[in-house]
Amino acid sequence: MPAIETSEKKMTVVVDVVKKRKTRFEKKISLFGLIFAMHWIVGLLLFHAFPLFMSAYYSLTSYSILEPGEFVGFNNYATLFQDKVFWISIYNTLYYTVIFVPLSIVMGVGLALLLNLKIRGQGIYRTLFFIPSLVPPVATTIIWLWLLNPQFGLVNYWLDQIGISGPPWIGSESWSKPSLILMSLWGTGQAVVIYLAGLQDIPQDYYDAAQVDGANAWQRTKTITLPLLTPVIFFNLIMGTIGALQNFVLPYTLSNGQGTPANSMMFYVMYLYTNGFGYLKMGYASAMAWILFLLVIILTALIFVSQKRWVHYQGKE
Repeated sequence: MPAIETSEKKMTVVVDVVKKRKTRFEKKISLFGLIFAMHWIVGLLLFHAFPLFMSAYYSLTSYSILEPGEFVGFNNYATLFQDKVFWISIYNTLYYTVIFVPLSIVMGVGLALLLNLKIRGQGIYRTLFFIPSLVPPVATTIIWLWLLNPQFGLVNYWLDQIGISGPPWIGSESWSKPSLILMSLWGTGQAVVIYLAGLQDIPQDYYDAAQVDGANAWQRTKTITLPLLTPVIFFNLIMGTIGALQNFVLPYTLSNGQGTPANSMMFYVMYLYTNGFGYLKMGYASAMAWILFLLVIILTALIFVSQKRWVHYQGKE
């Protein structure tokens, strides 16, 4: 019995030593991992976390680029709610978002379904629809300024050929935002590629079973394709909404940063940029940035809540 107890004690000592060695090895691995990740952590803190907290502080001050400013509390937010242009910019941004995002989804899904058909030259057609999304926004603006010119633009020329008097487009207060939506829809190629990837992920077995049951093309699309494509639609809805709320380049280039005509092209981020870098009211602009941040969070949360009603994942009832 004493011999057995001695051997057990020796085994316990050996196990303890192995555990200690393993712990030291794990500590060393963790240290090396921290060292290799340090540059990323420093970059995150320096270029993301620090500006985030400083913008929250500046939103409570009268800070400008030239002067440190004074602490004013929530005065910037109170002034914003009394700013007429601020409310106009919110209206323009929401108008654009509510119309553009659903249209881009419908157009993107429709084009993806057409480009998914097994036809000759399929790759060429896909490339042609994707190319516009690669064009820089400034170049897109120049192209569409020429196309939508009321006097010599091709769009009004074609409308005139069929007996329709073309509108003034960008030069009109009522047509400026629809014109911008039309320009933005021209670059839906990236979303189409994502929808195509989602279509390729749908198993062919479902279509074969539906075809055996006598379902036609529309019934297969309605009961199989669209429900199983809803996760991809959900993703593009989230990203499209966030991108539309931050729309800046096209309206800024079209109106030279003025939001003309009659502030109909003054979008939220444009007004934020104008206050921050045009009027040097960084505190005011920081308050606008935090309001936009809260607006994005609220809309994104609402979309996430709604997904339980209409998003269907494979393998789930």
